[in-house]
Amino acid sequence: MSSERYTPLSASALADACAAALGRLRASTPLVHCLTNHVASGFTANVLLALGASPAMVDVVGEAGPFAGVASGVLVNLGTPSGDYPTAMREAVRAANSAATPWVLDPVAVGSLPVRTPLAVELAGLRPHIVRGNASEIIAVTGAGAGGRGVNAAASVNAATEAALALAQRIGGVAAVSGPVDLLTDGRSVIRVSGGSDLLTRVTGAGCALGAVMAAFAGTPGPGLVTASAATPDGEAVRVVAGIPGSALIAAVASSVAYAVASERAALRAAGPGTFAACFLDDLAGLRPADLADETRIVVAA
Repeated sequence: MSSERYTPLSASALADACAAALGRLRASTPLVHCLTNHVASGFTANVLLALGASPAMVDVVGEAGPFAGVASGVLVNLGTPSGDYPTAMREAVRAANSAATPWVLDPVAVGSLPVRTPLAVELAGLRPHIVRGNASEIIAVTGAGAGGRGVNAAASVNAATEAALALAQRIGGVAAVSGPVDLLTDGRSVIRVSGGSDLLTRVTGAGCALGAVMAAFAGTPGPGLVTASAATPDGEAVRVVAGIPGSALIAAVASSVAYAVASERAALRAAGPGTFAACFLDDLAGLRPADLADETRIVVAA
C-alpha cells in the first residue's frame, strides 16, 4: 500500500529551482494581466518588462474576464478599488479560476477600511495561488488584526507567522509576507528570504510590483509538483512530495530572491530613491539565473 508524505524542499533545492524558474520565465515571456492600483501601474509594467515578462493593464468590465482567461498569470491589487474596479476584479478572478490561470492577490491597506477589507476577504475565499502583503495586511485578511498605518505595516514579519500559515492552508496556496526578511509559506513549510535594500520602501509601487513578479513566475511553465519515490524502514512505499502543485511556492521564493539581489545591486550605485528606481530596473534586467542560486539567502523551517 502506498501513502503520501510531504517534505519541504531544502534551501539548496529551492535556490536551484529559483534559478531554473528565471531561465524558464525569460524563455517564455509570460503575459501578466495586472488589475493594479493607479499609483503603481507604470512602475509595475516596467518591472515586468525588465524581468522578461509582458505586462497588460486590462481593467475594464467586460474585458478583464476574457483577458484573464488567456493571460499566463493575473495580479489583483486592491490599492485603489474605486468605481468599477471591484467588478472587474471579480470578473478576472472567475475567468482565471475557470481557465486554471494562476493569480495573485495583494490586499493593499486592508484592515479597517470598509470597502477594500471585505473585498479582500471575498477574493481570498476564491483561492488565489498566492496572497502577498506586508505583515499587517496578511494578519488583517485572516481577521486577526485591524491592519497597519495605511500601506505601512504596524506588525513585524514574525508576528504574522501564524496568520500566514493559517491563510495558506485556507486558500490551498502560498502566503507571502514582505518585510526586512520575507516570509513565505505553503501552510506547511516556512521559508525566509533575507537581503534587499531599504530603498525599496521609498519607491512608490515597489511592493505592488512584487505581486506582479510573483504572478509572472507563477504563470511560467514549470515542472509543477516535485515528487520522488521512497520507502519507510518497514518497506512501505511512500511518494515524497516537495512543493505544491503549480509551483506557487517556488514562484514566490524566486520573486523574493530576485527582488533582493536586484535591489542590493541597485543600492550600491544609487544616489537616492530616484536613481535607485532606475538602477533597480536595470539590475532586474541584468539578472542571470545563476544570480538566484544563492542558498545562503534562504532558510527553510519544516
